[in-house]
Amino acid sequence: MLTGMSREKKITVHIPGGLLEKARRETGEGITETVRQGLRLVAAGDTYRKLRKLRGKVKIEIDRELREDRG
Repeated sequence: MLTGMSREKKITVHIPGGLLEKARRETGEGITETVRQGLRLVAAGDTYRKLRKLRGKVKIEIDRELREDRG
């Protein structure tokens, strides 16, 4: 079952073979997981758009103590 999802649905989709194979090579996964990853990306699209709007508008400062903590 998908994380955070209440139930699964079995569906039939028609996908161009070349597109599916290219996507599977990228994910390194089977058909089901490849489709799930694609759907997660589409579902997160609004969040990504909002983040892109913030590009260059949020100032992040990393102090010396935080840098040393990573080492």
